[in-house]
Amino acid sequence: MRYDIAIVGSGPGGLSAAINAKIRNKSLILFGNENLSNKLEKAPEINNYLGFNEISGEDLIEKFKEHINSMGIEISKHKITNIYAMGDYFALMSGENMFEAKTVILATGVQYGKAIKGEEEYLGRGVGYCATCDAPLYKEKTVAVIGYNSEAEEEANFLNELASKTYFIPMYKNEGLMRGNNLDEAIEVINERPIEIKGETLVNQVAFKNLEIDVDGVFVIKDSASPKTLVPGLETEGSHVKVDINMKTNIPGCFACGDCAGKPYSYIKAAGQGQIAAINAVSYIDQLKLKEKNNN
Repeated sequence: MRYDIAIVGSGPGGLSAAINAKIRNKSLILFGNENLSNKLEKAPEINNYLGFNEISGEDLIEKFKEHINSMGIEISKHKITNIYAMGDYFALMSGENMFEAKTVILATGVQYGKAIKGEEEYLGRGVGYCATCDAPLYKEKTVAVIGYNSEAEEEANFLNELASKTYFIPMYKNEGLMRGNNLDEAIEVINERPIEIKGETLVNQVAFKNLEIDVDGVFVIKDSASPKTLVPGLETEGSHVKVDINMKTNIPGCFACGDCAGKPYSYIKAAGQGQIAAINAVSYIDQLKLKEKNNN
């Protein structure tokens, strides 16, 4: 099936885009998390979201869930690792799965902090962002999971079922993890910050201040994917996607909204941009249909 609109990200921007696409009777697929947004979930109190005074992030998430559920909008948990512009459609890859859509809206959020040295250099050569997608490639091999959130623990457990040895490197505070409550017992936890991912043609080591471990692959599990590595040829400004006032990127049919489209980082701004992105994606699809009709 080829969808009209594929939306990557389930924060306020992505959800707003999905709602507005649905209202305009476009077929859509929304990729995201069960909890919608790790960033929003952690917010203790939000005071500037119109209509919701002094609401917690968790409560606002529940409101969002009620809204999308009432409209029959479901969230696909497939983690998109690559998006390719194929001319008149986009191919979205998640491991061996491929999804097709006429347009794409990026609502991936923004990465905080710099990439680990070697991370981007070895992307696709032993470094990956989705363990559940690429786990079969590492059967009976040694892997390391560098996790920036608790979801990384699930991916490490899944990976450990196939790998001969799994290391887990937490980049966040988690007392339960320190006690070993969340990971398979066979997984070795390294509570040090990695300095560099090393290799020759392919990755072969992760280096720490006082330690080096030999590995065949490294999975870096973050809250958001880098748009630059997600979509080849996408024009960026620093860590942000370059967009115009209509949320259009330099790639026809590809739009972006929310934090990944630049500052200020605001939930209500993201929701507004999601609406703009969806409206312009719908307009783009309608123009394609008109062009096809005129050509026939």
